[in-house]
Amino acid sequence: MDDTKHNTTTTDKPKLLDQVRAAIRTRHYSIRTEEAYVQWIKRFILFHNKRHPNQMGDKEISEFLSHLAIRRNGPKSFPKSLRWMKWTGY
Repeated sequence: MDDTKHNTTTTDKPKLLDQVRAAIRTRHYSIRTEEAYVQWIKRFILFHNKRHPNQMGDKEISEFLSHLAIRRNGPKSFPKSLRWMKWTGY
């Protein structure tokens, strides 16, 4: 009997950043815009200790934006980046 386990786990839903990339490409945005949005979403997730975006909401977005405003000069494009998470179902 073969005791080798095969990884049969599949996910029906693509990962968040893959969904964001697909949505951006569908809308024919530039690759630089895609890269910027993905980076801001990653920063947002890391700021909140790698919590999944579907566990966060407006409160966490406000906390992150406040952090950027106080500690850094936050970019104007960041809020658009967060909208991609909502548009893709997160």
